[in-house]
Amino acid sequence: MDTIKLKNIRTFSFHGCLIEEGKIGSDYAVDLTIKADLKQSTESDNLADTVDYVHLNKIVVEEMAIRSQLLEHVAKRINTRIFNEIPMVMKSIVEVSKINPPIGGDVESVTIILEENRS
Repeated sequence: MDTIKLKNIRTFSFHGCLIEEGKIGSDYAVDLTIKADLKQSTESDNLADTVDYVHLNKIVVEEMAIRSQLLEHVAKRINTRIFNEIPMVMKSIVEVSKINPPIGGDVESVTIILEENRS
């Protein structure tokens, strides 16, 4: 399997269990790693033969715009859409990071990593 990575997709979103988080929002960063067979695209030089990273970015941005209490829920929605919309993806690893989380300490970020394989 070959790999495509999108690093540090930045969004301003409203996730979290606290009511305030839904009102004021926070900065987030998403890293996405997908596995697919890219051999055909290496030979054809044709976008139709690969995984379009513009499409991947669009999925992440759209799902990050939908409020959830848990980052796990957002990551699952991202993976579900990737598998539903891009048949050649065989594995997806989504890392959703909340920057400067309100957890009562000096913490740069908290990250949820959700890894799924096509079933």
